[in-house]
Amino acid sequence: MASLKTRWVGLVFISIAVALIIVDSTIVNVAIPSIVDELGISSTEVQWVQETYTLVFAALLLVFGTLADRYGRRRLLLIGVVLFAVASIFASLAADGTLLIAARTLQGVGGALMLPASLSIINSTFRGRERAIAFAVWGSTIGGMAAVGPLLGGWLTTYFSWRWAFGINVPLGVIIVIGLLLFVVESREQGIPRRIDIIGAVLSVVLFSSLVFGLIEGRTYGWFFSDNPPSFWTWDISPIPVAFLISAVALAGFIAWGLRRQRRGESTMLAFGLFRIPSFRNGNIAALVVSLGEFGIILSLPLWLQNVLGYDALQTGLVIVALAVGSFVASGFAGAFGNRIAPVLIVRVGILAEIVGLLMVAFSISPTAEWWNIVPGLFVYGFGVGSATAQLTGVILKDVPLDQSGQGSGTQSTSRQVGSALGIAILGTILFTSLGSGLTARLDDQGQLPAAVQQQIVDAVVGSAGTAIPSLDAKSPAVADDARAAFSDATRYSALSAAGFLGLGFLATLRLSGSGRREEVDEA
Repeated sequence: MASLKTRWVGLVFISIAVALIIVDSTIVNVAIPSIVDELGISSTEVQWVQETYTLVFAALLLVFGTLADRYGRRRLLLIGVVLFAVASIFASLAADGTLLIAARTLQGVGGALMLPASLSIINSTFRGRERAIAFAVWGSTIGGMAAVGPLLGGWLTTYFSWRWAFGINVPLGVIIVIGLLLFVVESREQGIPRRIDIIGAVLSVVLFSSLVFGLIEGRTYGWFFSDNPPSFWTWDISPIPVAFLISAVALAGFIAWGLRRQRRGESTMLAFGLFRIPSFRNGNIAALVVSLGEFGIILSLPLWLQNVLGYDALQTGLVIVALAVGSFVASGFAGAFGNRIAPVLIVRVGILAEIVGLLMVAFSISPTAEWWNIVPGLFVYGFGVGSATAQLTGVILKDVPLDQSGQGSGTQSTSRQVGSALGIAILGTILFTSLGSGLTARLDDQGQLPAAVQQQIVDAVVGSAGTAIPSLDAKSPAVADDARAAFSDATRYSALSAAGFLGLGFLATLRLSGSGRREEVDEA
């Protein structure tokens, strides 16, 4: 095992690598309006810029978590950082939405290499109280960087270009690679064959990708019958139920195939035996449900701040930085009381704080709101995120054998990312569907516009993810006011839905018990 000093310095660079993933995913939220203006992408493409990354991320986490255990955790982390940096170059040079989405896809592959490898390194490097502190650092990085990202993205977008929001990853990637090579020791699972369950890997990718695809595109293609089918689709039924059916079949096949290989003593993509561990099984259920609501507001809030309140990207980032402050305060709270309060209790307190924060934000949203109406709720919400994230990770992994830490890390990361992908897809659908129906109802109440003109306005506002609203002021201030009110209502519904998912997540944590600490002897 590495020396004490080397382990902690290595943790710094591992945390920076995690920060790279999180900052990039949140920077994009603030930059989206500028990207829409320059590249002219639609609201569906807006979701795909967000979701392609999350979709690929979620689909590959389990695969790469297993590979990290078998081929080297540091090795896969290094490959992921390099790939992520290269993809960031392509994203910064993208000339249209298609190229940007392709670059985000490649970033998702790099991120999926990095996250489970980082967790697995921490789980195999640290012991006892050191592990609890290391997970707290890792979790605080996620919570804090999720909010620092919008501030950095706002500054870069306002004073330079949205392209720099991606380009900044390149020098950071170089620093991370140097630090990992110098201070992180290679480790891998010993005594097992390196052969990979190829069929299991393919089934897992099909399972997660088809599921998230269905949720993202349901609003566009129709949930059952084809409304606006893609050019290659000739059936009356929408491709969405077909995608869900493929996902269900892939899930059944993945489980059946994995159990069969396990009975034959062959390697599997997922160590199904881990789910016999109560803390692992129940913790993953809780993580998935909590993630459904945890970061969904980050999609809608920047759009509302810029398109309804008229803030620029930097001002938007400054408002959302209240999240970071709350998260950093929470990390101090968790560090001070982590050895005196059961981690499960801290998780529950954190989730309740997230719910309260979202409710505060939801009921502060209006077309005439000011930043100080929103900031207190974001602070409380950030405190909840910072409290719950790391502690829940520790609870999930506390009883996982060290030689399966990569698979365990990959599984819990997959649970979070699948939950996040589903949450953003569902909340994005709620946002834009509510916006369309709400604006239609308000224009109907006016009764001054022909139906065809009304539909054009609704399509423009929804299709542009709200960026068309400011341009309506010159043509019809009354219509612009209706659009702002409809967008505010839709953002509120999205926040309330996120709070509802978090409420279900809190109920899921009631099945968790124990201290959440692995009983073991500290090692120097």
